[in-house]
Amino acid sequence: MITKVQKTDEEWRRILTPEQYYVTRQKGTERAFTGEYCESHEPGIYQCVCCGTDLFESKKKFESGTGWPSFTEPLNPELIHEEQDYAYGMIRTEVLCAVCDAHLGHVFPDGPPPTGLRYCLNSVALKLKRE
Repeated sequence: MITKVQKTDEEWRRILTPEQYYVTRQKGTERAFTGEYCESHEPGIYQCVCCGTDLFESKKKFESGTGWPSFTEPLNPELIHEEQDYAYGMIRTEVLCAVCDAHLGHVFPDGPPPTGLRYCLNSVALKLKRE
């Protein structure tokens, strides 16, 4: 059972940078090729920047060439929530942290084996817990 983290808008604004708030709480997107983890190859676990939940491991990260960190699968699928996103005239699958509902990015069916998935995430929505 997941214990939800809930904060008021004011509380999120106090603990997050303006860019983190924009991406995670307002479903924004950082500019391509600008994120801290776009080309990072450091070993560790990527956590939700809002609540610290372990979400993705560096071993599942790959270079997609899209300008955002990409992963083939989450560490624990139960900690990821997916919703349909119809913004900008597109149909995409949004990826959220199941613990605090932070917007992380989107998942696409064009990734490498074995999953064929590409979890395309915003660096600013993540923090790397280095091994």
